[in-house]
Amino acid sequence: MTEEKRIRDRGVVIDEGIGVMQKWGLRIVVIAAAGLVLGWIIGHTWVVIFPVAMALIVTTILGPPAAWLRSKGWPAGLAAMTIVLGFISAIVGVIAILTPQVAGQAGEVAASASDGLQKVRDWLTGEPLNLSEGQITRAIEALQDKLQSSATSIGSGIFSTIGAATSAIVNLILVLMLTFFFVKDGHKFLPWVKVVAGQRAGGHFVEVADRAWATLGGFIRVQSLVALIDAVIIGAGLAIIGSPLAIPLAVVTFFGAYIPIIGAFVSGALAVLVTLVTNEPKDALIVLIIVVAVQQLEGNVLSPMLQGKTMNLHPAVVLLGVAAGGTLFGITGAFLAVPVVATSAEVLRYLNERIDDSVAWNAPENDDDAAEILDEQ
Repeated sequence: MTEEKRIRDRGVVIDEGIGVMQKWGLRIVVIAAAGLVLGWIIGHTWVVIFPVAMALIVTTILGPPAAWLRSKGWPAGLAAMTIVLGFISAIVGVIAILTPQVAGQAGEVAASASDGLQKVRDWLTGEPLNLSEGQITRAIEALQDKLQSSATSIGSGIFSTIGAATSAIVNLILVLMLTFFFVKDGHKFLPWVKVVAGQRAGGHFVEVADRAWATLGGFIRVQSLVALIDAVIIGAGLAIIGSPLAIPLAVVTFFGAYIPIIGAFVSGALAVLVTLVTNEPKDALIVLIIVVAVQQLEGNVLSPMLQGKTMNLHPAVVLLGVAAGGTLFGITGAFLAVPVVATSAEVLRYLNERIDDSVAWNAPENDDDAAEILDEQ
């Protein structure tokens, strides 16, 4: 006797719906718990993760020239040593030139920005706007306190954001040593992993790592070029109008460009506020026009043209990543947020491609090209 089909009344439909919700609810709880554990591990091993991350970022810049030297017959150790020492010499030279001016004028930059905020408040609360002083005053005072308390760190911390668990010197040496080993032996790591993990698992890992490395290297190199262009244009504009703080503001602009969206806004606002105090209001307006023009040039020409599809991230994703990284790990987290998000997006794209490969031939048409649709967005 055939089994009688179950009648799907409203109770059955609701019961099935609740069952699906329960199943996905448990999955979400497990994923959230795994995220909390991962965050706890990262927080307690940040003193190790940070030097490794910084060394990897530096290696994306130094790796290609070292690989070129190896292709010309240089031993791996000699090629790595030559490139790393050349990089250190260049950085030391730049620091030796710029640090006395930047550090010596850091307090003046912070004080001028604070005075500029005061002028903006006076303008907003005066004629003809006559806005309420309450909220404006509280916001201005908070920004003034932040600027004044950061005056020293602007000069001393402009070139590094080292973790507090160990001294800056120890971290710097560790980063340089790791960079040397990554430049020297990094090209051997992925083949070794493929051999140890096997063709199937190792092949997936190597493919994802290659894509992530290409994305990370492209972001760092292009962002460095964009930051240099922004700093040169804004610094030249400040110098032309006669700003006495053109060099430190240009340096702040350069490093601020490594924090997408937020960094450009903060460094631009700082340049305008300082000019408002050190020069005339019309000069501050000129600087504002220059800053807006540079940001439009960066957002609409430089980044799309230079980045291309290197990261392929929506600006909202970038903004949320920077906000989350800054909240969790301060300036360092904001700086590392975009590379981490871009790398994670590359991993998700690869997983999406593997899902597409596993979709049945007779599945709905939209199910077998999701990866291509994601890349086009």
